[in-house]
Amino acid sequence: MIAETMAGIALVKASVDGIKKAITTCNDIGDIAKYIDGIFEGEQQIQKKRSKAQKDPFAVNTIAEETINAKLAQEHMQEMKNLINMRFGAGVWEGIIAERARRIHEQKEAEKQERIEKRRRHKEFVHNVEIGGLVVAGGCVAIAIIVALVMFL
Repeated sequence: MIAETMAGIALVKASVDGIKKAITTCNDIGDIAKYIDGIFEGEQQIQKKRSKAQKDPFAVNTIAEETINAKLAQEHMQEMKNLINMRFGAGVWEGIIAERARRIHEQKEAEKQERIEKRRRHKEFVHNVEIGGLVVAGGCVAIAIIVALVMFL
């Protein structure tokens, strides 16, 4: 678990360093996009780590480590916000955040719609199997009646 947190904070720090080196020479946001992705991924790893239960979730060192790493990630995110807004103009970072949130929402919505459609197809399949079973059962009953009539007449 500690390695996961260290990987998350290390990814954030490496991404910050990469942006700091490239920010003055890049011509557009695409030149530092991979570093921005790294920041989000590292921050997400840290948040996942915080939300997972551990062997001793009440240990002070665990709580302190999680809290400090989350604060460090927030500081780095704020620093990147300032650097990117200063380089590319006010509101660029907010635009990145908003676009990312929109895409995440769209992805979740698409997954939700896919689950709904899958459930609908399953219900339709079950309904068709039930109807098919009733038709087969009805046919068997009809054949049994015909056979009984032929044998007893």
